Amino acid sequence: MAWPKRVIIVGAGFGGLEAAKTLPRSGVDITLIDRTNHHLFQPLLYQVATARLAPSGIAASTRALVRRRNVRVVMATVTGVDTDAREVKSSDGQSYGYDYLILATGADYSFFGRDEWAATAPVIKSLEDALHVWERILRSLEAAEAESDCARRHSLLTFAVVGGGPTGVEMATAILDLARLSVRRFRHVSPRDIRVLLLEAGPTILGHFGADLSAHACATLKRQGVELMLNSPVAEIGPEGLRADGVWISTPNVIWCAGTQARPAGTWIDAPVARNGGIEVRSDCGVPGHAVIFAVGDGASFRTEDGRVLPGLAPVAKQQGRYVARLIARRIGGRPPPGPFRYRNWGSMAVTGRRSAVADLGLLKLRGYLAWLLWSLVHLWLLGGMRNRASVALNWGWGLFSRHPAAPLVTGSADNRQTVHPQSNIT
Repeated sequence: MAWPKRVIIVGAGFGGLEAAKTLPRSGVDITLIDRTNHHLFQPLLYQVATARLAPSGIAASTRALVRRRNVRVVMATVTGVDTDAREVKSSDGQSYGYDYLILATGADYSFFGRDEWAATAPVIKSLEDALHVWERILRSLEAAEAESDCARRHSLLTFAVVGGGPTGVEMATAILDLARLSVRRFRHVSPRDIRVLLLEAGPTILGHFGADLSAHACATLKRQGVELMLNSPVAEIGPEGLRADGVWISTPNVIWCAGTQARPAGTWIDAPVARNGGIEVRSDCGVPGHAVIFAVGDGASFRTEDGRVLPGLAPVAKQQGRYVARLIARRIGGRPPPGPFRYRNWGSMAVTGRRSAVADLGLLKLRGYLAWLLWSLVHLWLLGGMRNRASVALNWGWGLFSRHPAAPLVTGSADNRQTVHPQSNIT
């Protein structure tokens, strides 16, 4: 009797989870390793950071999402891979043997060599990050209410978002909406006092959406009150503000939504990596020099036939995870491998304000409410678990008829990131 093949998946993000679900139920022993015990829907993290959604709405237990006898879920931090012994090493001293290895390790934000900025410019890659940002926003509003110095109050009510991609655009509009709604409960601060800036080093925001949709997004943000600073690369960030394009902006509220870099899985296996740290893979998502190791999602750098590198999007990771799982299943079953991986691009979407979005679907380009409705449906479909879909849909549905801000509850200190984050009803 043949022993089942051991497949280890590192990372329970979109790519890793899809691979675990697609691998066969028999003949394969799967170990899914992640440093948390939940799958996080990162595209909606900004809504947790701005109190539109509760953390439980975008996170689901990994074990609940993969209910199969042949899948073992391990909460551990991977520190390396012994390719000769075919073992994955974790920080607690454990080793996990494999016959096939799928690296779905994801990505972190990149500060372009200025890592010291991370101390004062938080990113949004985890639930802890999102809750920390929410706390900083609320604390600034509370401090402004009690501040008698006009210049200091103006600084506290200024929020600077760095990065003109979808995350930055969505974050800027959400902060503006949250802050203006929240200060209606205050006596000494007016919604007109709120200032939100969106800084982009390039000439426009959402550049990959095309000129028409990008221009529409710019006009929409300006109409809402977001100040755009284009062609303004950041030169300095400190506790009291930032400098961009020679202009000093006084604010303790800088949020980083700019470039990303892959987590250092390539160093574990001495693999070639791209400029962003992603493992350069073959057309079958395999790692050169390693016949049984594959990389998918943000941790991989996949170059298409026309020379383009696939973007770090959830659909890319899901399709790659599904493809690699089927390839491994074919190898185990002695069947010929599938053809090279081909990404099916269903389009790109980004929210540009309350009930407004842009969507580039190839020949079809949408904007405004219809694009927002499509964005909502797609993100509900991508969410893991029916409970999460129901929770988020209920919040968004309530938000269509209500403009009440979340209860402003904060406990503990900002340094400890202890926040009471309520179930919200802002959309």
